[in-house]
Amino acid sequence: MNLAEREAKLALLERGLERAAEVVGDITGPVMQRFYAGHPDALEAFERHGLGDRDLLEARMVENCLYFMMNWYDRPREVLGLIEDSVPHHTHTLEVGGEWYGGMLEAALAVVIETIPADQPEELQVWAEMRDRLLGEIATAATW
Repeated sequence: MNLAEREAKLALLERGLERAAEVVGDITGPVMQRFYAGHPDALEAFERHGLGDRDLLEARMVENCLYFMMNWYDRPREVLGLIEDSVPHHTHTLEVGGEWYGGMLEAALAVVIETIPADQPEELQVWAEMRDRLLGEIATAATW
C-alpha cells in the first residue's frame, strides 16, 4: 500500500473511532456485553484471571483491542508481532483459546462498525478489511 492509500485508510479509521466515541462513549461495557453474549463461559475466566478486579481486566482487554485497531494501518508489523506473542500465551498459559481472543476483538470491532452509516462504503470497507485480516491473524496464531 502506498503512502496516499495508507493516509486515506488512517483518516477513515480515525473517523470511525471518533464517531464511535461520540455515539457510544466508553465502548468497554458494550464490547463486554457483546462478548459475553457470544462466549458466556468466558465470564468465569475473567473472574478468575481478574484476581478480584474483573472490571480492570475487561478494560485492559478492550484497550488492547483498541490499540490493535488504532495502529493496524500505521504499524501493522507491530500489531502482528503483538498478536503472534499474545495469542499463544493466552492459549497455552492462561487457557484462553483463540476463539475468545478473536471474539473479544470481533466484539470491539462490531461496536465501532455499527456506528458507521451505510452511506459510507469506503469507511465500511476499511473496517471490514482490517477485521478480516486481524481475525485471520488471530486464528493462525491460535494454532501454534
